[in-house]
Amino acid sequence: MHAQSPIVRRKSRQIHVGKVPVGGDAPISVQSMTNTDTLDVAATVAQIRQLETAGADIVRVSVPDMDAAEAFGRIKREVEVPLVADIHFDYKIALRVAELGVDCLRINPGNIGKEERVRAVVSAARDNGIPIRIGVNAGSLEKDLQKKYGEPTPAALVESAMRHIDHLDRLDFPDFKVSVKASDVFMAVAAYRDLATRIEQPLHLGITEAGGLRSGTVKSSIGLGMLLMDGIGDTIRVSLAADPVEEIKVGYDMLKSLRLRSKGINFIACPSCSRQNFDVIATMNALEERLEDVMTPLDVSVIGCVVNGPGEAKESDIGLTGGSPANLVYIDGKPASKLRNDHLVDDLERMIRDKVREKQQAEQDVIARDA
Repeated sequence: MHAQSPIVRRKSRQIHVGKVPVGGDAPISVQSMTNTDTLDVAATVAQIRQLETAGADIVRVSVPDMDAAEAFGRIKREVEVPLVADIHFDYKIALRVAELGVDCLRINPGNIGKEERVRAVVSAARDNGIPIRIGVNAGSLEKDLQKKYGEPTPAALVESAMRHIDHLDRLDFPDFKVSVKASDVFMAVAAYRDLATRIEQPLHLGITEAGGLRSGTVKSSIGLGMLLMDGIGDTIRVSLAADPVEEIKVGYDMLKSLRLRSKGINFIACPSCSRQNFDVIATMNALEERLEDVMTPLDVSVIGCVVNGPGEAKESDIGLTGGSPANLVYIDGKPASKLRNDHLVDDLERMIRDKVREKQQAEQDVIARDA
């Protein structure tokens, strides 16, 4: 469970989105986007805080006009997580949020207009230490590229991205990241693989408009999983027609499965069968709901019988193996206690939280010794 991931990540230039490093040897960051009305400051702040609690490293906020820019400034003052302003067409909005403390600008330089406007935005970004995200989407390619290629293709996405990158290269501004998103898995994967060979900047991964919670999770896991297995990707957003908090959960589960991040509990659970000595599904549903607040890395196995239970438990921080008349709990691979079914979830939650506190204290002790 604790083995290092075999994935060799693509070497990329590191930028900083606020306090969060993106690229280089930094952990792959997980982000989402608010879906509240930006003018509703209270609702937007509340949603950002929910995303923070879920573990979001970065949050993007749409800023469609100058009123939203002013609201963005008020929002920024009330949250801790780095914020990206999503801006299209009006360069003055970018200049204003740069003054208000934005941590990253999501723009396409080619959509800003005249060269002097692009230069003004880049100067504001440079002066304030703000990186730029170039975001190319298959659904909004330039008209001449639509005409040239007939339809969105990987080559069209990459050509669009390189056009926008050229604007920044001419202005000697290297602190940017790029996305080339499509709703088609094959198109997105091919475009990212091509772009990864052309530039040194970090890549923001996503399968755009992936779908609802179930279908979007499957599509994103396949597409992003293929790229992450290639070592491609420095920050990810799982785009779901669902509560944005679900995007963060799915993103972390994806990275945990590839051993690329280890935030929160990694559950190993059997699908259950007639051999189970307790209700595995109900137990897992309860534990996942109760322990969502835990961010300390921990491997917990929940297996309903003795066929695979002891083997999984011996590799976990805490492992539960179904047994009769009582279930056996392993801690750090060794048998520790027996739990009966009547208070199983309560007892197991308590043991997990005790283990979390133990790990946190051990980490604090190490920091104190090194200080």
